[in-house]
Amino acid sequence: MQKIFKKYTIIIMSIAVLSILVINFFLSENALRGRQLETFHAKIDQVIQTMENNQTELASIKKNLDEDYLTRARAAAYVVEKNPGVLDSVEELENLASLLNVDELHVTESDGIIRYSSVPKYIGLDFHNGKQMRGFLPILESAGGDEYIIQEAQPNTAEKKMMKYVGVSRKGVKGLVQVGLEPVRQMEAQERNTYDYIFSRFPTDVGEGFFAMDVDSGEIVAYTGRSEEIAGLEDRGLESLKKCETGAFQTLAGGTQNYVVTRSHEGVLIGAFISNAALYHTFWKNILLTFLYLLAVEIVAVLLLNYLVKQKVVSGIHKLRDGLSRITKGELGTTVEVGGAPEFFDLSHGINSMVKSVVNSSDRISKIIAMSQIPLAAFEYQNDMDYVFVTSKLGELLDMDKEMLERYTKEPAAFLQMIRVFMEGPVENEEDVYRAGAQKYVRIHFTIEETGYYGTVTDATKEMMDKRQMLYENNHDQLTGLARYPYFKETASQVLCSLKEDEICACVMIDLDAFKSINDTYGHDVGDRYLQEFAQVMKELPKDHCLVSRRSGDEFCIFVFGFETEDEIRTLLDGFWKELHTRAVSLGTGEKCMISASGGYVCTNDREMSMIRLLQQADKELYEVKRKNKGHYSWRQCTR
Repeated sequence: MQKIFKKYTIIIMSIAVLSILVINFFLSENALRGRQLETFHAKIDQVIQTMENNQTELASIKKNLDEDYLTRARAAAYVVEKNPGVLDSVEELENLASLLNVDELHVTESDGIIRYSSVPKYIGLDFHNGKQMRGFLPILESAGGDEYIIQEAQPNTAEKKMMKYVGVSRKGVKGLVQVGLEPVRQMEAQERNTYDYIFSRFPTDVGEGFFAMDVDSGEIVAYTGRSEEIAGLEDRGLESLKKCETGAFQTLAGGTQNYVVTRSHEGVLIGAFISNAALYHTFWKNILLTFLYLLAVEIVAVLLLNYLVKQKVVSGIHKLRDGLSRITKGELGTTVEVGGAPEFFDLSHGINSMVKSVVNSSDRISKIIAMSQIPLAAFEYQNDMDYVFVTSKLGELLDMDKEMLERYTKEPAAFLQMIRVFMEGPVENEEDVYRAGAQKYVRIHFTIEETGYYGTVTDATKEMMDKRQMLYENNHDQLTGLARYPYFKETASQVLCSLKEDEICACVMIDLDAFKSINDTYGHDVGDRYLQEFAQVMKELPKDHCLVSRRSGDEFCIFVFGFETEDEIRTLLDGFWKELHTRAVSLGTGEKCMISASGGYVCTNDREMSMIRLLQQADKELYEVKRKNKGHYSWRQCTR
């Protein structure tokens, strides 16, 4: 049996491990691709946002420069109109250009030829020659007197130098005044407004690359990464890359696989790609580690199950089988003795009883278990029975009177439902333990088979009470019975996090006045009575509004909650200090002294505030009270 169990356990566990591994593979791969898709979408969004920000900046710079340059051109025209003598020398025009902070200043007459200029070599140039200069002819051809033209930055006609020119019509004389500047800021902004510039400063991970493709020509206009990869992207074609908006694998130059994500923006297809080697860098390592972990779990589980089956089941079954084999052969004097588990002991004991008495085993087994004083009961039902077999202690353990138990045993379906109802509410953090009364607990082991159902019930009351007592002792001070400080902080933090919107709470730090003097003068026994009497006053505070704790020595804490105003909190604390002043402690010499304590508190309705900070603020307030006004309490402004 053990070999068969081991064989099938290994098969089942192996199938389970492989299934988990396959499921983990597909889920992990989908998650990996999903994360990479989100990452690329975020980075492409960042590229687009940077481009849009740069465009906005460029438009703003252009607008401001256009207005500024136009103002300078009009100022030049005004000076020429009011002081024609400035045209008499190049030096005067150079000074005027310097005052206006422009690089060039040109003045023409109606024929469109530059007659006066701050740049002597430009004198004599004709505005009818050259595309750039012809752009200002409409001013000369216009009949109006307030015409102007602002050109975009472009190479000038004379030297092909990148310049920005603004021309305005002269006042009172047919002609134009033109100023020119080197548009450094505008050119820098235009340079930043390119994908090449953005990509060159964009952070990329190992194996990642970015590209921008013109949707009209299908050419790559900017990229990061190796040139052969970019050539591979162009070979894939525009339509193929457009289908990668939700992520797709593409084969690039050299046959390498890359994961590609794209998005169209204002006539440009922006894309990001990463090689499979980089994408799956840690994936296969994680899959291998997962397989090794699962394999280790399988080996441990098989060994452990094999050991448990051998020790707890197989050995007992073999003993039962051997004993029953001898009995069936007529050796009725055989005694079956099986240990290792209470169930085997009960079963072997019952078999022995049946053989000896040769009577119906139900009553006999019940009496034997009852006599043994073991808090154990068992029940069994087989499909060919019209009743449920139970041992005598079942009613006692499940808190049922004899009449009720008898009624259930006559109705197997109702009995099964009753057990299931019992098992619907297990005790928190306990396995197979259920409440059977106000102070009563039972442990139920229950099995349903095709032929029926059976189970055992044991008394777990003492075990649960011992655990609860141990938990209480661990969390409460032995001398005063108040909560220990760590338990207090944990409980108070939970209450603080669950405050309602209209509630406030307060943290109170208390220190007993002159306690050391009492301890030193009258001894520790009197000091202990003093602490216990003070703790008793704290215990009398309403439990639905207060958590109380001994912090250490003569320091105590109160956490007040469930109020809507500070006035309610102060009313409660006023009552507490008033009650303190009525409590006298015997000093053992016929003398008595009243309890005196100082306190400081701070309140809040902020559920995000930590208890540590709240306690620290209350401690500071307590220090001020001890320093200025012992025997009373004070508070700080409510923190909201």
